[in-house]
Amino acid sequence: QVQLVESGGGLVQAGGSLRLSCAASGRTFGNYAMGWFRQAPGKERELVAAIKWSGTSTLYADSVKGRFFISRDNAKNTVYLQMNSLKPEDTAVYYCASDRTPFRVTIIPTGFDYWGQGTQVTVSS
Repeated sequence: QVQLVESGGGLVQAGGSLRLSCAASGRTFGNYAMGWFRQAPGKERELVAAIKWSGTSTLYADSVKGRFFISRDNAKNTVYLQMNSLKPEDTAVYYCASDRTPFRVTIIPTGFDYWGQGTQVTVSS
């Protein structure tokens, strides 16, 4: 079965940086798009960033473009989210997700079916 384990969350001051990691197991990691989602209290979960199975294409929410960067290491079965210039509004639980369909030509935000347990990111002002 697919398992996703996030790490790297924590408390940081506004303007600071964090890097989240997500280690995947249970199937061939390199065949599937990966994504990072977040959910703040009282808000719906939203896609933050996603990366194609091949690593050749990425997708970002407008609110994080130019500040957050997603990458993957298929040899290590790990996806990363580098978060820079953090803002208090970035405070949320961040979830790693994996696509249900292999080798998609494009990233489909609704195509993610497997989820990690989440890691808390808190940005203080």
